[in-house]
Amino acid sequence: MKIAFVVNDIATERAVYTTVRLAMQATNMGHEAHLLGMGDFGYEPDGTLTATASSGKDKGYRSLERYLADVQKPESREHIAVSEFDVVMLRADPADEGETGAWANNAGIAFGELIAMQGVLVVNDPRSLSRALSKAYFQHFPEAVRPKTLISRDGERIEEFVEELGGKAVLKPLQGSGGSGVFLVNEEESPNLSQIIEAVSRDGYVVAQEFLPEAKDGDVRMFVVNGQPLTVDGRVAAFRRRSGGSDIRSNMSAGGKAEKVEITDTMREMVDAVRPKLIADGMFMVGLDIVGDKLMEVNVFSPGGLGTAESLYGVDFAPAVIENLEHKVSMRRHYGRQLPNTAVATL
Repeated sequence: MKIAFVVNDIATERAVYTTVRLAMQATNMGHEAHLLGMGDFGYEPDGTLTATASSGKDKGYRSLERYLADVQKPESREHIAVSEFDVVMLRADPADEGETGAWANNAGIAFGELIAMQGVLVVNDPRSLSRALSKAYFQHFPEAVRPKTLISRDGERIEEFVEELGGKAVLKPLQGSGGSGVFLVNEEESPNLSQIIEAVSRDGYVVAQEFLPEAKDGDVRMFVVNGQPLTVDGRVAAFRRRSGGSDIRSNMSAGGKAEKVEITDTMREMVDAVRPKLIADGMFMVGLDIVGDKLMEVNVFSPGGLGTAESLYGVDFAPAVIENLEHKVSMRRHYGRQLPNTAVATL
């Protein structure tokens, strides 16, 4: 199997990233795995799609650091026709691009769509990812599993909504992830509410959500593959993230700490509730962020923490992900283009 993992930029990848772990695992399983950045695509005059990609040349890597060092060597880069790939996994994080790299988000998805049109399996499905570039995508999931939410740029309406929630709410920008620009509003911050709304709205629409008391215990990141919890040897790839100090953000990038978690019936019910939408949209691998009995986010672009789950439970979850891709590629060879990309993505 020849597989490409699309990241923001190969030069900025880190050994702890889930994408690096998956690429190394694919290499060690005998596949030809390549990494390429969002700016590494090309569309030739004859309609050929190309990519400048990098790969590790060994087949028995034991160190993520060594694997990534090999991939990041200038001499490892080569020009490849994208049609040669069996599967392309889009793993770039739109939030990492910021204002200066906004072009990359649309370009990466646009090339993903062109690649899928050539018959290459692309996961997660690029057309669905284009609809998920903002947090508004989250509102398409069942209301029963979502916190009460208002999306607006009207400062007066936002203040009114916060008052309806009893004066306590979470405000964040519609675009972005990783806990950037997230504010907890309560009685202490209420005199500054207008200024907070103004600050968040500079980046576009404001998402105002009810504050869940269970958030004091952090949130749970659960990996879901093909609409099912990623499970190996009876252990689910999931962990609790607790915020550092008084910070409400439990994202690992914001200083959160990880610990083991027991999967409850309520968590499984939430997975059941979102499964139909994930399957319909061809969302092969996502990360659910759960607080209490509500979903706070569905990360469809680059859910991270697979290495964290492995270190907590002593279970390597990466092989199961690659084996799943092997199965999809096999089905694509059987059916050709009879099945759309969205269907094959979640087989």
